[in-house]
Amino acid sequence: MDLTALNDKLAPEDFGKRVKSAVFWRSGTQILSQLISWGATLAVIRILEPHDYGLFAMTSVVLVFLNFLNGYGLVSALIKSETVEPIRIRQAFGMLILLNSGLAAIQFFAVAPLAAVYYGEAIVADLLRWQALIYLSTPFVILPEAMLTRNLDFKKPAMVNLTVAVIGASVSLGMALNDYGVWTLVFAPVSMFWARAILLILVTKFRLKPSFNFTGSGTIFGFGLTMLVSHGLYIVQTQSDIFIAARHVDAHLLGIYAEALFVAQLFATKFVPPLNEVAFPAYSRMQHNKAALSQGFLKAVRLIMLVACPLYFGMAISAEPFVETLLGEKWTEAVPIVTALALAMPFLTLQIVFHPAINALSVPKIILRNAIAGAVIMPCTYLVAIRYGVEAMAWSWLFSVPLLLAITIYQIRPFIGFRLRDLMRAILPGLGAALLMTAAVWTVDHLVMAYVWRDIPAPLHLAALTFSGALTYFALLYFGARATFDEVVGLVIRRKAPAEISI
Repeated sequence: MDLTALNDKLAPEDFGKRVKSAVFWRSGTQILSQLISWGATLAVIRILEPHDYGLFAMTSVVLVFLNFLNGYGLVSALIKSETVEPIRIRQAFGMLILLNSGLAAIQFFAVAPLAAVYYGEAIVADLLRWQALIYLSTPFVILPEAMLTRNLDFKKPAMVNLTVAVIGASVSLGMALNDYGVWTLVFAPVSMFWARAILLILVTKFRLKPSFNFTGSGTIFGFGLTMLVSHGLYIVQTQSDIFIAARHVDAHLLGIYAEALFVAQLFATKFVPPLNEVAFPAYSRMQHNKAALSQGFLKAVRLIMLVACPLYFGMAISAEPFVETLLGEKWTEAVPIVTALALAMPFLTLQIVFHPAINALSVPKIILRNAIAGAVIMPCTYLVAIRYGVEAMAWSWLFSVPLLLAITIYQIRPFIGFRLRDLMRAILPGLGAALLMTAAVWTVDHLVMAYVWRDIPAPLHLAALTFSGALTYFALLYFGARATFDEVVGLVIRRKAPAEISI
């Protein structure tokens, strides 16, 4: 594997093809991988109990808090740099090994027993000690993936991810069916991390020797340090709800909230980040062409919000049959939580869309300010809301996430170069059609189905609402925003190249 290669001499049309190919491989195989993972996940959810997911959520908070120190910020600097010397890559590899070995030791010997005391659950210590194995695989995952990403080569990692999804699904289903309970949720991710590491080493022919002499690495590691601090604050923002709730509710209710959040965030956390992985190196190469950057960014917003708005509004309006069909009757307590979170998710999705542009533009002050804002706003909101229960904490997202998004837009707009009205025009087709669709679905549900078939089974109920929503939404786009409708058809179905640079 040529770790220092960079496709920076491609003609614009070739670069566009490279980006489009990257999107196809990354998002296309990601969809298939996620379908496999979701199938196994949903089957396991029906087998295990909410209490198991509550315990797992407790350990997940610890893992995520420590995992931000795994060194990913260092390799982000490698992706961004126009040229990379081989010694810098060896130094990054050495730092990854040191960091992750240290994290494994800290979690095993120190954090595991402290977490068990904090949560009041002795088993948490045992779970965390086994989960420390994840860190030891991390260097062999991060570096090969980063250097493939640098060259927009997503075919190899995409095929690896697909294989890993099959392995993870097999382990999780096998353990759940054999009554391993919460241990299913521990060993399935461990097996996936190690499978990914081994496969990436094989497909990239990774033979790099680490260097533990870090002389001359200040520039790359300096950028990585900024990313590290910002990511640490971002972890506070995203994990504080579970961390706070775990001290106020039992493992059962915590599991209900955690899985409601998982379901509600599926699109925002599973589909958008893979596109962002493609967008980051693409934006990095457009950072000196503000017109192209703004145009590409607004196109990304328009297309993603065309999916996010109807998906999440539809989830909110059909939360009851959605939860019962997807998770089963024992998860019906999650219905009001899913409703609240789904309404907040379009704001979160748009916030996530900003991330690669912010990172690619090398504006560390904005990265840091955003991270600080999120690390203050979200926990403070949760601390107030949890006094009224997990449902109130879910509804608090409708205050905190839009506020954080507004701060982000205010700070980054001059750097990307878009006007507020341009951003609203990009959002409006998906948002407007989704709002009208929601009204139509509510009418069908409460004024038609409630009288025609009051005791309709949940799967049929969900199918009827989904069909009526999809029909309404596409009709609204076709007749009310034909240009946008044709753009989506051309890009997704006919696979025509878009007129301007896209991500």
